[in-house]
Amino acid sequence: MEKRVEFDDKLGHKRVRVRRMTFTMRLIHWINVVCMVVAVATGLYIAAPYYQTFMADDAVDKYVMAWNRWGHFIVAIIFDVTSIIVSYLFFFSRFEKHYKKILPTKKNIVEFGEVVLNLVTLNRRKKFDSSHSDSFNSVYFIIFHALLAWMLFTGLQLYVQIFPHGHASIGQWWPWMLHLVTDWTVPVSNWIMGSTATGANVMDVRITHHYSMWIIIIWVVFHIYYQVWRTIFWQEGDIAIVVGGSKFMKVGEDGNKEVEVDGK
Repeated sequence: MEKRVEFDDKLGHKRVRVRRMTFTMRLIHWINVVCMVVAVATGLYIAAPYYQTFMADDAVDKYVMAWNRWGHFIVAIIFDVTSIIVSYLFFFSRFEKHYKKILPTKKNIVEFGEVVLNLVTLNRRKKFDSSHSDSFNSVYFIIFHALLAWMLFTGLQLYVQIFPHGHASIGQWWPWMLHLVTDWTVPVSNWIMGSTATGANVMDVRITHHYSMWIIIIWVVFHIYYQVWRTIFWQEGDIAIVVGGSKFMKVGEDGNKEVEVDGK
């Protein structure tokens, strides 16, 4: 990652500009933000309609459920595309290979523990390099993408139910492929729900899909909280990473003592 001295603050801390996210990564982040808001809003409506149109509207404007389902499906497709891109960058990015941070090496395990201690001690202990994506954040984002993958597979399983006879306008291969890659979510959802009376069925998938949404919402709340927390306590401008792609890291204290600046 690119590092260069930008300025020294009034307290004598040497500040280094560290590039943390490329334009592509930031673009994907904000696309996912918009898609997630739309997915939650439409998903809640599909589960329990919470508003209605005026009866005086034209008939075409009354298909509220249809429009919500369409919007839900479109953002799901966008999520599919961004997930494929993120999966590729996770292993093959020339900027930063994130998979290296989740490997159970001694260095990563120690760093993970130190980041947790930094959080629970309100920054009284900071013995790790904050110039890069740490192991805690990397594992945290793996959990998010695992949840997102689960949502995508269960969502496609619910979608394929509109082809009860195995036929689609684009051919039989489409529902066949969807069943092939998503039917496993039915027994897994049944196991999660512990349903034994009726056996495995698509309703279990629908319920776990809905419950997983709330888990993702909790994840997002903590993600936003933690980024604000780091910005306040570390004073390195972490929250600006998703806007400008860079942060201003303090050098010469705690875990940043060994950070090299322009080869010095």
